[in-house]
Amino acid sequence: AIARMEKGVPVIKKSDRLKDTVPSCVYFNKRQNTVVGDTAYNNLKKETEDALETFQAGRTNTFIEFKRTMGTSHLYESSNMGQAYSSEELSAEVLKKLKALTQENLSSIVITIPAKFRNQQIEATMKAAKMAGFKQVRLLQEPVAAAIAYGLGAESKDGYWLVFDFGGGTFDAALIRAEEGILSVKDTEGDNWLGGKNLDEAIVDQIIIPHLQEKYKIDTILKDPGKRQILRAALKYLAEEAKNQMSFQESYHIITDLDECFFTDENGKDVEIDVKIHKDDMKRVLGPIFQKAIDITKGLLERNHLTGDKLNSLILVGGPTFSPVLREMIAGQVSSKIDTSVDPMTVVARGAALFASTIPVADDIEIERDPTKLQLELEYKSTTIEMDAMITIVKVTKTKAGDKLPKEIHVELVRSDGAWSSEKKRLQPDKRNLFEVNLEAGPNTFDIIAYDEEGNILECEPDHVNILQGIDVDEENPIQVLPYHIGIIKYFEEEEKDLFAPVTGLEKNRTFPVTGTKNGLKTRSGIRPGMATDIIRVPIYEGEYNAEGTNPILNNLVAEVIITGETLPALLPKGSDVDITIRIDASRIMHFSAYFPLLEHTEELDIEIKQVAPPTDAWLQQEINKAKERARAIRETGIVEKLETLETQLELERGSADGCLKLLDGLRIVLLELERVEKQHEWPKAEEKMKSEFNKLEQLVKGIKTNPVQSGRLNMELVNSNVAEHGKKMEQILREKNVKEAKLLARSISQDNFNIDDIANDYYKTVAHLLYCKGKFNEFHWTDVNKALSLVDKGMLLLAEGQKAKIREIFQELFPLLPQEERQILGGGN
Repeated sequence: AIARMEKGVPVIKKSDRLKDTVPSCVYFNKRQNTVVGDTAYNNLKKETEDALETFQAGRTNTFIEFKRTMGTSHLYESSNMGQAYSSEELSAEVLKKLKALTQENLSSIVITIPAKFRNQQIEATMKAAKMAGFKQVRLLQEPVAAAIAYGLGAESKDGYWLVFDFGGGTFDAALIRAEEGILSVKDTEGDNWLGGKNLDEAIVDQIIIPHLQEKYKIDTILKDPGKRQILRAALKYLAEEAKNQMSFQESYHIITDLDECFFTDENGKDVEIDVKIHKDDMKRVLGPIFQKAIDITKGLLERNHLTGDKLNSLILVGGPTFSPVLREMIAGQVSSKIDTSVDPMTVVARGAALFASTIPVADDIEIERDPTKLQLELEYKSTTIEMDAMITIVKVTKTKAGDKLPKEIHVELVRSDGAWSSEKKRLQPDKRNLFEVNLEAGPNTFDIIAYDEEGNILECEPDHVNILQGIDVDEENPIQVLPYHIGIIKYFEEEEKDLFAPVTGLEKNRTFPVTGTKNGLKTRSGIRPGMATDIIRVPIYEGEYNAEGTNPILNNLVAEVIITGETLPALLPKGSDVDITIRIDASRIMHFSAYFPLLEHTEELDIEIKQVAPPTDAWLQQEINKAKERARAIRETGIVEKLETLETQLELERGSADGCLKLLDGLRIVLLELERVEKQHEWPKAEEKMKSEFNKLEQLVKGIKTNPVQSGRLNMELVNSNVAEHGKKMEQILREKNVKEAKLLARSISQDNFNIDDIANDYYKTVAHLLYCKGKFNEFHWTDVNKALSLVDKGMLLLAEGQKAKIREIFQELFPLLPQEERQILGGGN
């Protein structure tokens, strides 16, 4: 859909079929023309039915639902055009179609996207917009757009609103806080693979196909993944019509015309469809899909410590929300405060138009000017919660060469409803001319009427101003939030491996634009100046709200930033500090820089977003099998059942790119749960290690107390205090069964064991380590060889002088010069 502001009101531009929406469907015909919309959609129906004659794939020239593969390497082959198209190329054709509906040459637009869109999908959307000829593009999350449209006319400007956005291909839930019209997004959740398409497929798989199996012989078709997909595609139209009809009636008859034969079965029998469905059938088939959305919504409320009765409004967005089955489930499980005052089909487009009206046109966008009119430069706040506003005429010019401004210019502002007007004010040249205007609730349009000294009307441009009263959304009050943590890979000591860590400042639910930093990172190898082969890799990931400390492969790899020695001014030794900064702009596009303190040098780099390839059926099956083995090993039958459900879905989705992408997301969710459960099963091992180290410490201290020489070398009061503190902390960890803290405490106690034993025995371990470093020096991978050699030599000198205690200070500087894995060789140096 496309909407624009006209006289302060968002207006949906009708399609060539006089509808509010245009199907996102692209058809390349035999004349190699591109057709978009209803005609393309009707042709797709014909193509899928024709494919049933031979059950041969690969002859399609019509494409739909490519939004789900945005940001992937998947291509759509067109035989008529003799080439393949990416998702963004097809999306660009839809945007061109929408632009044509306005009959204007548009350069500046707002495009709405699902709140849970990943960075690859965002980049692909921006690319599609550029292909469609747009120069200034802002992206807006769909639930936020809906909240803006709803908020303008909402009776209550305070409280919590929940946007329940169940679209054709995606689901989003957004928790909005409204305070006197100022909107802020508190939290979002969703599923990029949950939407109306899933409902259509469920009707096909659980109602229509079982009906066909009862009457016809089609086993061979169903066992062949390619043929099954062709059959499902042809039946999808019947399912979609049934779904839409069942939103407004109790039953519906899916029936083909008497003379219409879909195809012949394995016995040569003509296949016809004649099945009646009732509301109970829709509950049985669609209920589990709707339940996924409701569970996501309930989880969102729970983690924000809210219940449905605390909501002021629950706003429905998307065609599937007309379903009475869904509305009953929402009322029963989430909240009865369902608000139906906005049209679920157009509320997002209306909100986008409202938001667009708050954004100034970029300076580099050329706007067509009428050279015969006065040109006004204006300043004003386009949204406000106040009942008054200020409009400033900053400058008045004439663009036509040779024309002069009138001797006097008088301006009057008149509200379009005629109920208010300003006084007629003479403009002061070279000064800011202020007008205070009165607002009414909702959209306000003020006509600018200019006169010369004789009272003749002067045409001016712009000739009106739009101000929205009732909400406060603009550049100074950003309301969109990050739906994921933005992070990198960091070494976690307690886990002793690289895991996901959010970048400080870029955690989930931060409003953007925003800047995040990660300081004190270390280079893992030396980088020589001018050498393109010497590189630093900085992988950037998106992770869910509970992703910190998880395996990188369970998160979404956004990009891998590569820094080479080509542009470095000098040698960057191994182990050098690197501070990275990631800036996210108003459309969630990332910008990256790295600062090297040693060189006092900054690298500004573009982030090249990494496209993802849809996984293969075989790979998904392999990963599901591995996960089942892990789950069975710890007797987690619930997780095994979830994996078996994914396995069943895989059988249905074989050969479908977006189906396999959907399953990959589903598998990641289960694997994250499995990883968390496995960590819980680590408790016995972590508990045993912690208790063992503490027992060693107690026995060590007990033995030292009986030896006056050894105890004399230690501050026994401090030793006893530390032992008591460790014991107290261990009791708390035992109560909480905290694996992470148990591992950390075990390491801390082990370090104390080393230190106490070392000092009590006249630093024999320190001396042994020094001698080992001396003898095996060339076998270690020092990050700074010269510094390490100097420290070892200094230690040997201290040993010769009998100053053993000071050798420990040498190791404070020496250990950081070793890779983590080599520190463990010496022991006690963690």
